[in-house]
Amino acid sequence: MLENLPASTLPRLLRRTAISALAVGVVAFFVAFFVASAIAALGVALGVALAVVNLRLLDRQAARVEVGSEAKSTRAVRRQLGGRTTGRLALITAVALVLIWLDAPLGVGIVVGLVLYQIVFVVNVLRVVASQGGVE
Repeated sequence: MLENLPASTLPRLLRRTAISALAVGVVAFFVAFFVASAIAALGVALGVALAVVNLRLLDRQAARVEVGSEAKSTRAVRRQLGGRTTGRLALITAVALVLIWLDAPLGVGIVVGLVLYQIVFVVNVLRVVASQGGVE
């Protein structure tokens, strides 16, 4: 879906997603602080921060990917990005699960922050795709 977009679109999308996620995270932090607990609010902030850090690491890693011939490009990119990305996601998941077990409000707050980030990302992608004429 994103491969048909101009090359300049992706950096703008990632920047917009990070800024939007931070704004949503700040609002969610205050909602959690006043509705739930301070530790849950901290978890929301940590969840959004983890997602933004993961995005930055993925962006940096994608910038370093070297692709040979056009025929091998998809396989090469997947191989070069797949291992580290899977490792980072597994680590984030493990941290969230351990924190849910150790301190439920903190762990659930982290999961909420991660989910909020994903929602913001999907909304931004849909907005960009719709503004480019939709999916072909």
